[in-house]
Amino acid sequence: MSETHAEHTDAWSEQEPPHADAWSRQESAQTPAAPVASASGGPAVTPADAADAARLVSFGLQPKLLPARDAEYAELLRRYREDPAFARLADAVATGLGLVVLEVSPRAGMAVTAAEDSVFAVRMGDYARRASTDSADRFLHGLAHLAVAAMAFPRPEDLADDAYIGRFTVNGVDAFVRQACLRLEQRAEEAGENTDPASGAPGLEAAWRTYARRSATGATKDARRLAGSTTGIVGKAAAFLTDSGFLQRTGDEGGGSYRTTARYQLQVRDMAGSAAMAELLELGVVPVSDGSATLLPPPEGDDLELAADAGLPFHS
Repeated sequence: MSETHAEHTDAWSEQEPPHADAWSRQESAQTPAAPVASASGGPAVTPADAADAARLVSFGLQPKLLPARDAEYAELLRRYREDPAFARLADAVATGLGLVVLEVSPRAGMAVTAAEDSVFAVRMGDYARRASTDSADRFLHGLAHLAVAAMAFPRPEDLADDAYIGRFTVNGVDAFVRQACLRLEQRAEEAGENTDPASGAPGLEAAWRTYARRSATGATKDARRLAGSTTGIVGKAAAFLTDSGFLQRTGDEGGGSYRTTARYQLQVRDMAGSAAMAELLELGVVPVSDGSATLLPPPEGDDLELAADAGLPFHS
């Protein structure tokens, strides 16, 4: 590497003779840069390779773009899968941008998600502030995204099955969360706990109380639902995920009906281990075929406690 640097330094320090032919200078400027040999002695990496790898990552940052509809994208995916050196280069580009590669396949393209410190990450606080100035809404927006994921993939086998397509409605998600709120309130009462604690309570414990007290629709005079109502918040979450290429809107019934994409399934897999999502799924509230929700009886010996550090995960 030091010899290469020395050669470049000499090239910059040498002055071209004043009588050099103009055409020769132009030809020289158009000559591609020499490949840089890898430290491991493997195939040389050229600037063109780096550009192609970055191009593939840029495609991955466009969730709505499908490889089947873009020949260049499909070719770069093929190269990624068949050329290990190129795959490592593309992975390195993604890592340098603060991205995590979830999957590279014809069905999902190059599916990436933003690491916490990435410039591409969308913070839940920022997301909520765009919709409302009420700080309490941060919990509600986070809970809405969490509930959409849980409704879309209620069972581990659904999440693991690449062929599975989740379906839900906005009203169904709202009913799902309200049933979960009811279950949490019942547990608090049975345990003799205060059902109206300080607003600083963590995780789901604070979120369910805020959600349960919020109007479901709060419709305006022209029958539109208010953005601050719970169905308005769920609708915003679904619309955001649709605009981001993670969901597809399929109709208007139930406040808006949606189906999942391969990319969204990968995102949910990535966050499935979070304490908050596990807690929500274990409450026994499950979706049924009509897009609503139902409450199952608690299992024997069910002594699940709220996790004090349960966060509300969000992925861009």
